Amino acid sequence: MAKIITDSKKINELLERGVEEALVREHLEKRLKSGDRLKVKLGIDPSGSLLHLGHAVVLRKLRAFQELGHEIILIVGSFTGMIGDPTGKTTIRKPLTYAEVRKNFTTYKAQAGKIIDISKTKVFYNHKWLSKLKFDEILEAAGAFTVSQMLDRDMYKERMQKNLPISLPEFFYPLMQGYDSVYVKADVEIGASDQLFNILAGRTLAKHLGKKEQDLVITPLLLGTDGVKKMGKSEGNFIALTSEPSDMYGKVMSIPDSLIAHYFELATDVEEEELKRIKSVLEKKDVNPRDVKMRLAREIVKIYHGDRASKDAEASFKKVFQERSTPGNMPVKKVLFLKGTLENLVASSGIVSSKSEARRVILERGIKLNGAVKTDPKEIIEISGNGVVIQKGKRHFIKLETK
Repeated sequence: MAKIITDSKKINELLERGVEEALVREHLEKRLKSGDRLKVKLGIDPSGSLLHLGHAVVLRKLRAFQELGHEIILIVGSFTGMIGDPTGKTTIRKPLTYAEVRKNFTTYKAQAGKIIDISKTKVFYNHKWLSKLKFDEILEAAGAFTVSQMLDRDMYKERMQKNLPISLPEFFYPLMQGYDSVYVKADVEIGASDQLFNILAGRTLAKHLGKKEQDLVITPLLLGTDGVKKMGKSEGNFIALTSEPSDMYGKVMSIPDSLIAHYFELATDVEEEELKRIKSVLEKKDVNPRDVKMRLAREIVKIYHGDRASKDAEASFKKVFQERSTPGNMPVKKVLFLKGTLENLVASSGIVSSKSEARRVILERGIKLNGAVKTDPKEIIEISGNGVVIQKGKRHFIKLETK
């Protein structure tokens, strides 16, 4: 069994770096320093089989607890997934079957294993207890919540304003997630900020049932490559953990300069002092943001593919983007605008004959920006001072620069 580490510096970093809120901070910090082995829970409903850097934020925080010697627990939503987490949704989610949940989790586990030590992680499927609850037990748990509490959630307000349906089972989702925490006797639950309502349900339910209330560690949402919305597969602004090294490198290089520090803090392992230095030089504009972003891309690729792959990806990127040598010298076109939709950008580059062709090629995954595949014709692209390289297929390149 791993030794519990109570080093104050490591505990402070655990509770501060990449943390939006720790509840109750004083209580949790005291327990971490006491040497107690804590049960740290993360609930997941694998609605898909692909993990991205946004998912990695909570997994990396889970790993931090694991590295301090604490017991980490994954609760697979084999029962809750059959309802579907309503968080952030303006429509009723399509429920998953038990078979779909198990299949998705198999892939999820392999990808999560790039971050946490799966061999030292306890995994539970919540249908094993939720499906056995009697109706009187459900009613007792439901008594911890009011209808007004549920309806106060922004997503439900939005649905009601639009006269869209809200299913009764959706109201039970946070109750069930809270019951998971009570059942496994979690000391701590980790989750992203958009899960706060569901995670707080664990404390509410525990208090109602006379059990201990878990502490919470809430992480921020990682913004996607568009720099506007949270990273997500439905938005097309994500960087998958399974991306090839060159694709991952190129996608990181495509993020707005304003997100460099954000990504360094949430998605890399750079030491705290180095992180402060990076933020300082970016604020003072002492360096070219492109050079800092290249370091960022290298650090991220190294985490998921190793040092050699990260160096090769950088060399490949330089060859295309800086040396203009794949294949031959790329043509360079000066443009007046700074931002626009991807389809307009591609069409105006001249690499395709029309806007309709641009849209078709994008949807067919035939367009790369700075080495990253782009699939959303309506994605807003901003041209930085470094310009942007558009690639169609394997042989056609053009670099757009602002006048």
